[in-house]
Amino acid sequence: MRTAISGEVKQEILAKVKTGEKVTALAGQYGVSDKTIYYWLRGKAVGAVSLLEHQKLKKENQQLKEIIGILTLELDKSKKKRS
Repeated sequence: MRTAISGEVKQEILAKVKTGEKVTALAGQYGVSDKTIYYWLRGKAVGAVSLLEHQKLKKENQQLKEIIGILTLELDKSKKKRS
């Protein structure tokens, strides 16, 4: 039989998971299935990203690609010098 979990208890469980407590321990403590807690966590992970954050991540991604390119070229040069 299913019992409804109040929003407050749900938030409390999710907060404890975020602080590092194990899902299985919390499931036993609160009498909730660990699958239910993972389902709640999955729902929290989905969300919209602001345009500013998106632009920041795009810029960072481009910078990292440039760094990888530079390092790849340097590695190729060092390999050619050894040969």
